[in-house]
Amino acid sequence: TEITSPAQADLMMKYVDVVQVGARNMQNFELLRCVGRLGKPVLLKRGLAATIEEWLMAAEYILSEGNDKVILCERGIRTFERYTRNTLDLTAVPVIKKLTHLPVIVDPSHATGIRDKVLPMARAAVAAGADGIMVEVHTEPERALSDGPQSLYPEQFEQLMRDLHVIAPVVGKQVDFDYLPKAKYFAASTPSDATLVVYAGVPGSFSYKAALQYFGESAPMENVATFRQVFESVATGKARWGIIPLENSLTGSIHTNYDLLMEYNLFIAGELTLRVVHSLIGYEGTNIEDIKIVYSHPQVFEQCAEFLSQHPEWDLVACKDTATAVTRVQERGDRSRAAIASAEAARLFGMTTIKEGIETHPQNFTRFVVITKEPLQNGPKDKSSIIFSVSDRPGALYEVLKVLAENQINMVKLESRPIHGKPWEYMFYADLEVDLDREDMKHIMKEISERTEFFRYIGSYRQGSRVVS
Repeated sequence: TEITSPAQADLMMKYVDVVQVGARNMQNFELLRCVGRLGKPVLLKRGLAATIEEWLMAAEYILSEGNDKVILCERGIRTFERYTRNTLDLTAVPVIKKLTHLPVIVDPSHATGIRDKVLPMARAAVAAGADGIMVEVHTEPERALSDGPQSLYPEQFEQLMRDLHVIAPVVGKQVDFDYLPKAKYFAASTPSDATLVVYAGVPGSFSYKAALQYFGESAPMENVATFRQVFESVATGKARWGIIPLENSLTGSIHTNYDLLMEYNLFIAGELTLRVVHSLIGYEGTNIEDIKIVYSHPQVFEQCAEFLSQHPEWDLVACKDTATAVTRVQERGDRSRAAIASAEAARLFGMTTIKEGIETHPQNFTRFVVITKEPLQNGPKDKSSIIFSVSDRPGALYEVLKVLAENQINMVKLESRPIHGKPWEYMFYADLEVDLDREDMKHIMKEISERTEFFRYIGSYRQGSRVVS
């Protein structure tokens, strides 16, 4: 809710979660200090004629009162252009990202003032790196008392969210529909002395990045050395949630983790698609010509095969994860050594990115899943995973797939893995676009179990971002 006067502070303190300072009050310094003292999150909109520096200086007034919960909002500035209400300055987003730690969102509704211009500018805002968007939606915009011409119809908003679901992973983000209920559930169900999330690797690894993106920076986390230790931590109750990679869009399935899913009696509670951008990392001043040894994970070497083929003289040394590779280089202090990891890992360990984006294909995504001891009960779910085996006879697998076809259930993944101790016999893992936990779907599981030698349901959850070209 927008505050326009310090006299409204007591009312805001009682009823409002987030206080907005509008564009016309961006340099109302008395008001800025007032909202700073409230201690509530503050959405600070950019002034109509404010420079980026003036905008940041306005934020300093709030911060100076001890309130670090400031969200910047780019909502367009006044220029000579008359085709839109204001000119949406999307260049401000990457500039702000460079200058400050504060999150920045974009308001394309007030910036353009035109309904059909809101959608493309919202998509562009997310692509530019905005942490969020703020749009107006109305079931009957023509009857709205204000801002009707810029308000989206609900079906337009639905289309926008589908588009952003695809765009967000490209810039290392996700559309998290369940963020608030998830955060409340985690807070209510986790004892203060328990680790909430466990991941394999060290801070700076892609698993660490996925855990941060899914659970948020405030979630208690612990790292372990191996994927098996992730499963063991969840199975024994040491951690409530684990996050593991299951497949990569370039190199395929991570077989170890499929085997562990079959071995441990755990459930999938969520998934996340993370874009993977690999960088060559070393000490400041390192030239590519100086490098003799490169460290990284074996799958990363595969994903960067084209770049590495240009340097056949390099020795490739495998590490358990990409962040460990960076620490190996850091510990040796030798410019003849480099690592392949994320640019975030380089910053975390004080190293330099020598060359960014060295993966062979830019559409390099890894699918992570969240595992837990009990199946997810609450919240919207539209995807399920099952494990099963069939007898060794013609048509056995077909009979299972026929159940899915007859019930109009789309199977988006089928993985086969050898059964340990039974040569040439296989266990199947399948992802289905359906919530098998629904009462009207229970007969599906019964029909499948009747046609299999082994059947296990391993959870229903909301689909993560499905990336399309």
